[in-house]
Amino acid sequence: MNISIIILTRDEEKNIEFCLNSVSWSDDIVVLDSFSKDNTLKIARKYNTRIFQRKFDNYARQRNFGIKNIEYKNDWLLMVDADEVVTRELKNEMFDVLNTTDASNSLFYIRRKDYFWGRWIKHSSGYPTWFGRLIRIGHVIVTRSINEQYETDGVIGFLNNHLFHYPFRKGLEYWIMKHNRYSTLESLIYKEEKINFLEMFACNPLKRRRAFKRFIYRLPARPLVYFISIYFFRKGFLDGIAGFHFCILKTVYEYFICCKIKDKKMMKN
Repeated sequence: MNISIIILTRDEEKNIEFCLNSVSWSDDIVVLDSFSKDNTLKIARKYNTRIFQRKFDNYARQRNFGIKNIEYKNDWLLMVDADEVVTRELKNEMFDVLNTTDASNSLFYIRRKDYFWGRWIKHSSGYPTWFGRLIRIGHVIVTRSINEQYETDGVIGFLNNHLFHYPFRKGLEYWIMKHNRYSTLESLIYKEEKINFLEMFACNPLKRRRAFKRFIYRLPARPLVYFISIYFFRKGFLDGIAGFHFCILKTVYEYFICCKIKDKKMMKN
């Protein structure tokens, strides 16, 4: 059994080679590109890849296009971002699990290790956060336009090993620009998501996180609450100077969301 790979790209010349090297063991690598203007595709063509292009509208639609509209050699598909690296330990675990799993399993969640200024920012990144990435084709759809959610008709599993995530390889300025866009998308779907207090006590960590996130979004002074929670209660201070600055960056991101939600309300009045 092998695993197909899909990598979403747009102007990822600084990331794509690291990512492709980490999945070179796959016999079926697909790059779904959003019309990159740099050398992303030139680099990708050096590897055993198939390239498709689609204009980007949101993350859920892009991933669903990749799942539904592209044919793969294998039954299982690993969804990877260009700034992520698949470790050897994760690769081995995926093969071990898929060689023993039964037909009821259709989705596996994976954790990430986020790196900033050369170190794993374990505490200030809110670790562990789970991402649906390893899917059985035909049994999973992606919802939510940003910070996507995965829905399946089968059984969900959780893997022990990690993806390594390097969100700052393209520079701090790019991260800020990207999260400015993210904050706009988050503000647009703010009203669509309702609080389910029962899910705050669910056994499933994904449901708990989702419920707490929707609750926290409605708290007054939410950016300050976020900073105190991550930096002190989640021990972001243990990540040193990188952790402090990352907590500040994420707090500003939360502040942008709040301001954009407020701005939309004011513009309607």
